[in-house]
Amino acid sequence: MDYQKFIAEQVENLKNTVGDAIAINALSGGVDSSVVTVLGHRALGDQLKTIFVDNALMRQGEPQRVVEIFKGMGIGVELLDAREEFLAALAGETDPEKKRQVITDTFYAKVFGREVKDRGAKFLLHGTILTDIEETVAGIKRQHNILAQIGISPEETYGYSVLEPLKTLRKDGVREVAKLLDLPDELSRRIPFPGPALAARIVGEVTPERLETVREATTIVEEELADSGAFQYMAVLLNDRATGIRDNKRQFGQIIVLRCIESVDARTATATQLPWEKLNRICERIVQIKDVNRCLYDLTPKPPAAVEYV
Repeated sequence: MDYQKFIAEQVENLKNTVGDAIAINALSGGVDSSVVTVLGHRALGDQLKTIFVDNALMRQGEPQRVVEIFKGMGIGVELLDAREEFLAALAGETDPEKKRQVITDTFYAKVFGREVKDRGAKFLLHGTILTDIEETVAGIKRQHNILAQIGISPEETYGYSVLEPLKTLRKDGVREVAKLLDLPDELSRRIPFPGPALAARIVGEVTPERLETVREATTIVEEELADSGAFQYMAVLLNDRATGIRDNKRQFGQIIVLRCIESVDARTATATQLPWEKLNRICERIVQIKDVNRCLYDLTPKPPAAVEYV
């Protein structure tokens, strides 16, 4: 594919479709939403309002860091604190698909819906890619940013039209576009991160305490595997517990799973053959987290497993 031509076409399409109206987009800092943000600002300038919704589900310091990076690129991003609203909506929910639906509804119908109305926006720019569409339509895993493809009219349901400039690309194609747009490596080479964020890495109920556990484990895993060259790596908090020993006393502790994979576009994946010394080091650090006494390594390819757990 001629990615320079793709960029020019998408910029022109956005200009023609939006016209004189106001558009809005939510930036997560992932490569998909980052590319859409830059494309949108090239096409629309100040007509595009970009916000970062802090939903309490992000990695340590992530909201502030992403806003800072885009400020350095000359693109203003407003940080919106919606942590309490998302946590309240997720309270007591354990079913994986219902958790994803709760996040979708809270984001689009409530938090983002208010922003669209207050700003008078007529269009929403989405970072949807082809893999998101395929997995959702096939019933494998509901992606939070898929609406029209499963029969949800955003105009009727939420009051705005959705534009998806990346919907014909897979992850490797998006990274090529990111490089041509001169996005910093911190964004263009960033490992994939799910739309539901850390809620996709907690099996069972999402609570502030469980979020803090998986957030701390995520920091450890990303520090240790930053130079691994793997496609994606993550920490997952299971809903089970296991017997252990802490301070010479029995502990019924929590279990963290480490997942590290090789892939091109996330359609298929295999487990990375990490050195034993590296696995041992990660385990030593993770079991120092409060109430965690087991660290497991997931060897399962995709298929039969999905990349994420929830």
